[in-house]
Amino acid sequence: MMDWLLRAMSIYIIPIAMAGLAVWALLFWQSNYLSAGGHTLMMRVLPQAAAQLGPEQALAALVNRPLKSFHDTNLSEEPVWLLVDLPVSMAQPPSVLFPSRHAVEMACWDGKSLASLGQATREQASGSLIPMKAGFGLPEASAGQRLLCRASFVGPARLQADWWGQADLQASVLEFHRNLGLLEGGLVVLGMFVLMTALINRQSLYVLFAAWLVVTLRVGAISAGWDVQWLGHLVPTPWLFPTRALTVAIYGFLTITLYKNLFQEDLDRSRLGPWIRGAQWACVPLLLAAVFLPYGLYLPMMWVSTGLGLLLMTVSLVRIVFKTRSRVALWYGASLGVTFLSSFSEIVAAAYGMKVLVGTVNHVTAALSSSLLAALAIAEQMRQEHVKRLEVQAQLQHAYEAMPIGLFTLDLQGRFLSANPALVDMLGDGLLDNGGRTWRAQFGDAAWLQLDQMVHGQGETETEFAVSGREEGELTRRFMVRATQARGRIEGSLQDVTEKSRATENLRVLAHHDALTRVLNRRGIEQVLEAALAQRNQGKPLALAYLDLDRFKLINDLFGHAAGDDVLQQVCARVSQMLSGNMQIGRVGGDEFLIVFPDTHITLARLISQGIVSSICTSPYRVGARSFHVRGSIGLIEVAPGSTIRDVVSTADHACRDAKRGLQQGLAVYERDAPGLIAHEMEMKLVERLSSDERIEGLYLEMQPIMSLTAPTESLNFEVLLRMRDASGALVPTPRLIAAGEHSGRMGVIDRWVLGTVFEWLGKHHGQLGRTQFVCLNLSGASLNDEAFIDDVFALFDEHPHLASWLCLEITESVALHDLENTRRFISQVRSYGAKVALDDFGAGYTSFSYLKDLPSDLLKIDGNFIVNMNRHPANVAIVEAIVSLARNLGMKTIAEWAEDHATVQTLAEIGVDYVQGFVVARPQLPEALLSASSAASFIADPQLAQFVQLLGASGPPSGQAGLFGERRSDAH
Repeated sequence: MMDWLLRAMSIYIIPIAMAGLAVWALLFWQSNYLSAGGHTLMMRVLPQAAAQLGPEQALAALVNRPLKSFHDTNLSEEPVWLLVDLPVSMAQPPSVLFPSRHAVEMACWDGKSLASLGQATREQASGSLIPMKAGFGLPEASAGQRLLCRASFVGPARLQADWWGQADLQASVLEFHRNLGLLEGGLVVLGMFVLMTALINRQSLYVLFAAWLVVTLRVGAISAGWDVQWLGHLVPTPWLFPTRALTVAIYGFLTITLYKNLFQEDLDRSRLGPWIRGAQWACVPLLLAAVFLPYGLYLPMMWVSTGLGLLLMTVSLVRIVFKTRSRVALWYGASLGVTFLSSFSEIVAAAYGMKVLVGTVNHVTAALSSSLLAALAIAEQMRQEHVKRLEVQAQLQHAYEAMPIGLFTLDLQGRFLSANPALVDMLGDGLLDNGGRTWRAQFGDAAWLQLDQMVHGQGETETEFAVSGREEGELTRRFMVRATQARGRIEGSLQDVTEKSRATENLRVLAHHDALTRVLNRRGIEQVLEAALAQRNQGKPLALAYLDLDRFKLINDLFGHAAGDDVLQQVCARVSQMLSGNMQIGRVGGDEFLIVFPDTHITLARLISQGIVSSICTSPYRVGARSFHVRGSIGLIEVAPGSTIRDVVSTADHACRDAKRGLQQGLAVYERDAPGLIAHEMEMKLVERLSSDERIEGLYLEMQPIMSLTAPTESLNFEVLLRMRDASGALVPTPRLIAAGEHSGRMGVIDRWVLGTVFEWLGKHHGQLGRTQFVCLNLSGASLNDEAFIDDVFALFDEHPHLASWLCLEITESVALHDLENTRRFISQVRSYGAKVALDDFGAGYTSFSYLKDLPSDLLKIDGNFIVNMNRHPANVAIVEAIVSLARNLGMKTIAEWAEDHATVQTLAEIGVDYVQGFVVARPQLPEALLSASSAASFIADPQLAQFVQLLGASGPPSGQAGLFGERRSDAH
């Protein structure tokens, strides 16, 4: 209770009592500077003409001038003569005062004797005339005395003469200087206080306000005529009027700048904002004008600029007040209103000689009132900012308490000084007991070293550290800490990221490991392989294996994917047991794996791969009550320096396919000089060449005759065969070319070239091919599945309609059955042009005779595997005979490929095959060779076959065998 009473006395009772006493003294106590005031004298005024006047001439001219109580110069700087008569009877000795703050020089004479009474400027005086208050004065005059004076002015001066009692004038002069001291002392102290507040709080707005207060002091001093002094020192006359001009310009600039800073956000949303910025920039030329223009020319510019600026700020402020109802705007608006009224009265008084502010309201009062109201606006803004700061502090405190992240403050020795509830929950109660635990005691020396390095800028801005459990079986916890050193303390945050780290580690594992088998996935094994390739380029050996499980799909199809997944896991476990060191296995497909052998010679890799194949195959895999036997095939390659991931994986895959053919007991090894490796590398280079060349170089055609077994000497049919030579002129094997074309996606381009070249050749030489009924042309499966290629085919048919009937397009059976409906549509459209269609390699793959009724083909080309050495395999003879019989019943012709000897041709003729093709008849020929031949039989070199063909030709074709493939006339178009 006593503390509350003492607080109330110091904060409320004593300050209120002091304020009340001050008001009482102002209202009821007698002033120490009380004076009766001055009395205005009537005077005669004569502005000096261009010619200089002496006192005699001036006195003579003034006698007839009218009497007036004051005279305005209206900015004229010409000297003015005046004649004043003092009253005859006075209660006390008189003093005369000429109160003009714009007067710069004055001289007086006795009007009767013309004796000099003295002369004075702002800096010096002689005789009885001295500078006094805001003007000049004669402290000791005589009753009834006539005074003749001459005065010079700068600015909008008003000249008048007042007589005072000497005691009253002395009291008035003391009050003048007292008021000047009060004004200077009060505003300077206030300005210094605001400036110190600004420096302490680092607020630029308060610096601006302090400067504005000081300038306001000078503006008020100018209005009252006190600006002849500054802090008790006389301002030199040459400085007086330039500083007045510069002071007013600076005052306008600071006023509008202060206004902008106070209401920046509101001005940004207002349409008047750009105008205020423009007014602020307009103060810059006003400052220059204050320095370089004469005072008389500067004043009108200043009045206009000040009036417009104040009007613009007033309109803008009214809008802000109505929109925001801000008390800051209200206080500042009142301050601006006082300044506007004061400035307006100054302009009117100077321009028209009218006194707008009268009585106790003057420019000094206006300056003080404006400063006080502006200070109230600043104070209100400070209050609002303080309230906001308290609200923010409360929010921060609430956030600090509710933050789910641990926040802490340590001293420089690492002792906990503060901690939010989240940190206490994380680290346990008692964290701050007994002066607080230390970081080192809580987390260990290593964690303290990391934190110390962080706050001293020697480490990362955040770090993660682990803390092992103190009790057996307790898991290791991981924490993420961010900290900085500020104000002699360490402040930071702490998160328990144990679960996050585990989840991140799991994600990292899943990103590079297969979720099912836990071995590396494709991305992971490629990264391992990439690193191994980099070591290979440094001279270390490297081997790569491609593992494929044979017929693994049957397990999934017959017993479900769960059983297949279990088997895969067991397979990976067995393979992983065979690997050591940096060797890694990765799953790249459903049942396909890559095994990388870094820094391993091919000999050791071969032994490990053989062990893997044996491990996979030797014992069954048990899943529940079932057991499964799985075989694996491995393609192992020795990697050469400079190889790419794509190339080595493709080569290993190729080797694996060789291993799956069963010729190497499940393992195919490509050492660096192995033929299979060389062949595959050449294929890859060919793929690269085909992919990069816009126009494929080196392609050419050969043609292999197809001999009729019914009229062998009467026809010259043939098949067009694709060939290619590389850059060195060596022949590229056709299977390699086809494979490379399909891998590079350029097979359609190759087939377009073949078809276009054939049409061009037939167009040139069709007159020499009178015995040709058909020209076979094989199209790849990749091209037949390309809609753009199909469109190109029929576009060529449209360009060469007279040649289309020569062509017989061969379609591989597997391609035909891939999309039966699409194949049927293609065959129908081809035959509509008169061209023929042959099913190639019939009898291989997944042949089903039921498809033949759905494919309206003209020819069946029997797969060569049934023809080679068919006389040694009676089953092949029976199969071929069945195909021939079926084709004859469906209205198709048959061609037997790969006929290599006379006996085979004779057997084919006996069972009714229509055409035969093979080396025994003719090898592939250049196109020019066919132009000089009379028939396909012309190329036969085997004497037995030649004799047999003569017998066939002599017997002639059996009845009904000409049909569809009758002889073509040489003039056909």
